Amino acid sequence: MSIIQPNPKLNVICEDGPVIAVNKPSGVISQGAPAGMQSLAEQVKDYLRKKYNKPGKVYLGIPHRLDRPVSGVSIFTRNSKSAARVSDQFAKRQVTKTYRAILEHVPSQPAGTLEDWIYRIPDQSRVEIRKQNTTGAKEARLRYRVLAEHQGRALVEIDLDTGRMHQIRIQFASRGCPVIGDEKYGAKSTLGDPAAIGLHAWRLTLVHPIRKEAMSITAPLPHTWRQFGFDLH
Repeated sequence: MSIIQPNPKLNVICEDGPVIAVNKPSGVISQGAPAGMQSLAEQVKDYLRKKYNKPGKVYLGIPHRLDRPVSGVSIFTRNSKSAARVSDQFAKRQVTKTYRAILEHVPSQPAGTLEDWIYRIPDQSRVEIRKQNTTGAKEARLRYRVLAEHQGRALVEIDLDTGRMHQIRIQFASRGCPVIGDEKYGAKSTLGDPAAIGLHAWRLTLVHPIRKEAMSITAPLPHTWRQFGFDLH
């Protein structure tokens, strides 16, 4: 039997009543990890169990998830009422999602809007850009701006208007600017970790489920990004 060790470096970046946010590292599975691995959700449960001295089962609401190779802000809730309220905000696209990414090449324009139709390939964890009238294709839209350029690469900030699977990854890759480390969509360079790509959920802005006030949660960029010469601040 495998002995699962909790991650001692769990980075809790916000605790506000029933809301808890963690800066998820690249390579960690958000939920439902296979035997012998501990998901981020399980790590957060362990944290809450120890901090609040809770014996037995710990409730944890999971209103959204980040892909395994993506880092950044991951939101959880500590009771079912708050979980339902936050999940409803995600479902209605009321949560503002801002990402940062390192692209292998500099986009042709310093800022702009990307609009495509994305099709998820059946039985695969992969998507493609298709024509609008393709059965099963869904509209995808994002806005971006280039923050910095260095040695032919670009640090970009992205605001998502839709939340499609692998949206940022495929929209930039289809324009010749794949995310660093994202071999699935054509990247040639890596971050030094095969489980990581240069995509980070930098900030989430939502309404607090109890106080009904806007709250923004920001996750510092990974230190590994320094190798590409960008100022992370």
